[in-house]
Amino acid sequence: MSKSLFERLGGTEGISIIVDDTVENHMNNPNIQARFLPYKDQPEQMNLVKKHTVDFFSAGSGGPIVYSGRDMVTAHKGMNISHAEYMHTIDDIFMALDKNGVDENTKKDVLYILWSLKNMIISQ
Repeated sequence: MSKSLFERLGGTEGISIIVDDTVENHMNNPNIQARFLPYKDQPEQMNLVKKHTVDFFSAGSGGPIVYSGRDMVTAHKGMNISHAEYMHTIDDIFMALDKNGVDENTKKDVLYILWSLKNMIISQ
C-alpha cells in the first residue's frame, strides 16, 4: 500500500517545517515579500496564517486534520494576486520542498494541488 501525500510530506511535523521554510522564502523574495513582511510585526497573525496553511495542506494531502479556515476565494479576496506573484509563490514552495528532501513524485503531487488552486487565488 502506498503512502498518502500527507505521509510523504512528513505528516503535520514535516508540513509545518515546509510551511516555515516557505514563509521564510517569501520574506526574502523581492517579488512577493511586500505581501509578507508586514507579518513580521504581527507574530500572532503570522502564526495563525501558518497554522491555517499547515491545516489546509494536512487535510488536503490525506491527513487526519480538519481544516476550519476560510475557502481560498474568501481568503484571497481583495488581494489582487497576479499570475507572476502566484508563480513566485510556487517557486518558494518548491525551494522549501527541495530543502527538506522531498522526492520528485511528491513534488509533482504538490504542484498538481497548487495548480488546482490557482484560479481560486489569482485576481481575487
